[in-house]
Amino acid sequence: MRETCVPTGVELKNTGFGYTLSLIGGKYKMIILYWLYENKVLRHNELKRSIGTISFKTLSIMLKELEADGLIIRKEFPQVPPKVEYSLSERGLSLIPLLHMMCEWGEKDMLSELELAKG
Repeated sequence: MRETCVPTGVELKNTGFGYTLSLIGGKYKMIILYWLYENKVLRHNELKRSIGTISFKTLSIMLKELEADGLIIRKEFPQVPPKVEYSLSERGLSLIPLLHMMCEWGEKDMLSELELAKG
């Protein structure tokens, strides 16, 4: 039998589950990771256009956090105007199976909900 991810009496932040959530939690981080996976390399404005609902400032903050956590790579080109590209690191790529599983679960659950609603 598998032990729980969040044992009783242990703070969430001190578990593998809590650690993972600290890296990818929030409204946009998983979306950013998935867009970078789908497109390999994107610039700031390309990511902003792809996501649509994110502000420039929020995207900048999310990208800095993802870079600091080693999930994405920021490559700056010394030119005028400045050019910066973002891509997934090996560590970031290792999260993609988790994101795929979440997508598959969501698709199955949505279908189940639709079937229940139809009665």
